[in-house]
Amino acid sequence: HRDTLASQSNLAEAYRMAGRTENAIRLLERSSADQERILGAASPDTLASRNYLALAYTQAGRIEDAVRLNEQVLADRERVLGDTHPDTLASQNNLALAYYGAGRLKDAIHRFEQALAGAEQLLGPDHPSVATTRKNLAIARQRAERQTNS
Repeated sequence: HRDTLASQSNLAEAYRMAGRTENAIRLLERSSADQERILGAASPDTLASRNYLALAYTQAGRIEDAVRLNEQVLADRERVLGDTHPDTLASQNNLALAYYGAGRLKDAIHRFEQALAGAEQLLGPDHPSVATTRKNLAIARQRAERQTNS
């Protein structure tokens, strides 16, 4: 049932936030597959579950898995929800963080810039989410500059 699947996803996200990453990954891998099979790949619930799984992969240090899944979730959210939907902008930021973790700073900076532009337009320049994205962009630029100067 749709509610059971949502509960599984929410429990897994609670595991992830509590630091029980492996429990979260196991549950999210199963529930994401079930949601995709039952609700379809374009369902907002499926996309949310896959987004949580990508975050769990990042938290577990499975950066290549996180990059791959974040790329898929972003493409699906852009197609289903549009470029300016808050969930799409969150996926832009999550992908940028995964790229940053993989050392792909040019890609990270590009995605942070896109996320920042969309968030400023949607939420305004003073929103906390905008400030967080701005901070992430500054950190990525600073690291890229340090690498260039090394």
